[in-house]
Amino acid sequence: MSFQPNPGDELIINGTTYVVGRHPAAPGLAYAQAGRQGIVYQLNAKSGAPHEAKALKVFFPKFRIPAMVYQSEHMEAYGDIPGLQVCKRDVLTPERNGSLIAEQPDLLYAVLMPWIHGTTWFDCLTDQRPLEAFDSLALARALAGIGSAMEQKGLAHCDLSAPNVILPFFSEVELPEGTSAVELVDVEQMYSTKMDRPDALLAGSPGYAAHRTVHSGLWSAYADRFAGAIIIGEMLGWSDRVVVDKAWGESYFDQHEMQTPCERYFILRKSLETRWGSKVVELFSRAWDSQDLSSCPTFGEWLVVLNAITELEVPVEVEATEPEVPEITQAAAVGSSSAETASSLVAPLEAEQAAMLNQAAEEQQEERGVTDKLFRQARELEQQNKPAAALEVYRSLYHFVEDGSPLHVEVSAAITGLEEQLNPKTPEQPEKSTVWYRSKPFIISTAAAVVLLAAGIPAVNILADQSNQRQIEAAKQEEAAKAAEAKLAAEQEAAHKALSEKQRQEAEEKVRQQAKQQALAAQKQQEEQKKQQALVDQQVKYEAYLAQKEKDKQAAVKLAKQKAYDQQAKYEKYLVWKKDQEARAAQQETARKAATEAEQRQKASIQARNKENVLQLITLYNKAYASQEGGSTAKAKSFANKFRALYDSNPSYYRSVGEVGYRASSIYNFLSDTNFRMPKI
Repeated sequence: MSFQPNPGDELIINGTTYVVGRHPAAPGLAYAQAGRQGIVYQLNAKSGAPHEAKALKVFFPKFRIPAMVYQSEHMEAYGDIPGLQVCKRDVLTPERNGSLIAEQPDLLYAVLMPWIHGTTWFDCLTDQRPLEAFDSLALARALAGIGSAMEQKGLAHCDLSAPNVILPFFSEVELPEGTSAVELVDVEQMYSTKMDRPDALLAGSPGYAAHRTVHSGLWSAYADRFAGAIIIGEMLGWSDRVVVDKAWGESYFDQHEMQTPCERYFILRKSLETRWGSKVVELFSRAWDSQDLSSCPTFGEWLVVLNAITELEVPVEVEATEPEVPEITQAAAVGSSSAETASSLVAPLEAEQAAMLNQAAEEQQEERGVTDKLFRQARELEQQNKPAAALEVYRSLYHFVEDGSPLHVEVSAAITGLEEQLNPKTPEQPEKSTVWYRSKPFIISTAAAVVLLAAGIPAVNILADQSNQRQIEAAKQEEAAKAAEAKLAAEQEAAHKALSEKQRQEAEEKVRQQAKQQALAAQKQQEEQKKQQALVDQQVKYEAYLAQKEKDKQAAVKLAKQKAYDQQAKYEKYLVWKKDQEARAAQQETARKAATEAEQRQKASIQARNKENVLQLITLYNKAYASQEGGSTAKAKSFANKFRALYDSNPSYYRSVGEVGYRASSIYNFLSDTNFRMPKI
C-alpha cells in the first residue's frame, strides 16, 4: 500500500486532528500492527488522554468493501457490550472524507475505532510465561462473559483466535474504571441476523479451527464455540508450568492435532481437572469430541462453571508442577554440607519423582482408556455378527497402538481374521446355521413319507389288477427311495461341514482369548519397565535442569544485548529504506512527466498530419471534378479512388471537418455510378 505514514504525521478526520503514534520499540517507525485484512495504525488526538487513542484500520484492496458502511452502522449498537469497544467505529467515505481520500486513496473505507491498550493473548502464548492462577481465572471468566453476551444477541466473532484477543488486564496505560479485562478485535467477519454475509469469509485460524467443520468459511451463530473453548482452556492452563512448556508455539495446539487423542490434549485435560475441577474438564472434552460446532458447550455454560469456582478452589501455587528442588538444593549446598541438609534435599526430590511418576501413570491410563474403549466396541460388533463394522473399528484402533506391543499383535490378528471371513478364498462355504428344512429330523421324516406314499401306490394297483402299472410304480418307488437316500446323505454332509466350521471358529476364539491374556501380561510387564525407566529419566532431568538454568541466565544477558543491536540495525535499515523510497518516487515522477510530454508531441504530430490530409482530400476532389467536367472519366475515377483511400484512413475525423464529408459522399456515389455528376464544392 502507498499509505505509509511516519510517526508524528497529522491526519484530519471528521474535523479532529490526529497524530500518528510512535512505535515503543522503534521510535523511528509508526505504531502499526498488521493483520490478515489490513494494517492498524495508532492515532493520538492532540488534546486527549492516552487511553482515548484511536485505531485507524487501513484495509488491503481485496477487503475495501462499500458495504462496510452499512455493517458499521449496525455494529454501533453492540459497542456497549463489554469486550466489543471496537464496534464503536466510523468508516471513511468519499462523501464525508473526500479530500483526505483524494490525498491518500488507500484510506477509502478505512475504519476509525478505539485503540485497545494491552498485550494480545498471542503475546502471552509466545512469551511462554505462566500466569497467576487468579489472573488465569479472571481472563477465562471475562472471555466467557463476552461470548455469553454475544450469544444472547445472536452474534458471533467468526475469527476467534489468539491475535484477535487483546488483554487490557495487562495494560501499562491507566484505563478508566470498569474496562473489560478482555477485548475482541478484527470484527469485520462478525455474524448477526441483521447483517449481510461478507463476500470473503475466513476459515478459522490454525490452532483454533475444528477440523471436523467445513473450512470453506465460518459464518454462523455457533462459529465461536469451539475456538472459544480452546482459548478458555489455554487461559486456565497457562497457570501450570507443564502446560506452558508443552505449548506448540503460536497456539497451544498444532492445527494437525485438533480433535485427536494427542499428547498435548491429555496434558491440558489433566491440568484442568487437577487445578479447576471435573466440570471444567467436562465442558472442554465436550468441545474437543464434538462432531459439529452446535454440539460444543455455550459460553453461558462456561460462565456458570467458572463463576462457581470460589477463591478457596483457586490453586495457591502458580507453578505447582515446576520443580523447586534445584533452588533449595543450590542454596543448601552453599550454606551447609551437613548430613541433615543432604537428607532434607533427598526427601523432596523423591516426593517430586513420585508425583511425576503418578502423573505419567495417570496419563498412560487415560490413553489406554481410549484404546480399550475402541477394542471393546470392536468385540461387541463381532458378537453382534457385524464383521464389516468391527473391521472398521479395528482398523481405526490399529493406528493408535504401539508397534510390536501385544495389543498391536492381537489387533493385527483380528483384522486378518475378519478380512478372511468377509473375503473367503473358496467360493463355497457352509452356512453357519442349519436351516429348518435341512435339519436331520425333517429329512428323515420326509424320506419316510416318500417311502410310504410310494408303497401305497402298488396296493391300489393290485386291487385294480393292473400288472403293467404295478411294475412302473415299483420302479418309481425304487428311484424315489434312492433320491431320498442321496438327499439325506448330502444334507448330513452339509450338517457335518457346518459343525466342523463352528468347532473351528470356537477354537480360533479360544486362541484369541489366550493371545489376549498373554498380551495383557506382556503389557503389565512393559508398564513395570516404564516405571523403572521413568525413575532414571527423572534423575537425568534433574541434573539437566541445573545445567540448563545456568545456560538460560547467560542466554538472557546475550539476548538483551542482541535486542539492542537489532533495534538499532532495524532503525538504520528503515532510514535507508525511506531514502530509497523517496528516490524511487522522484524517478517515477520524472518518468511520468517524460511520458506526458511524449504523448503531447505525438498528439500534435497527428493533428498536423490530419490537417495536411484535409487539404489533400480537397485537392483530389477538385481534380476528380475537373476531370469529369473535362470528359475524362478514367482520370476522374483515379482521383476518386485516391480520395476514398485517404478518407478511409480516418473517416471519423475527416467527416467532422468542413465539407469533407459531403465531398466523400459525392465520391462514393460517383464510384458506384460513373454517370453521377459530382457537384462543385
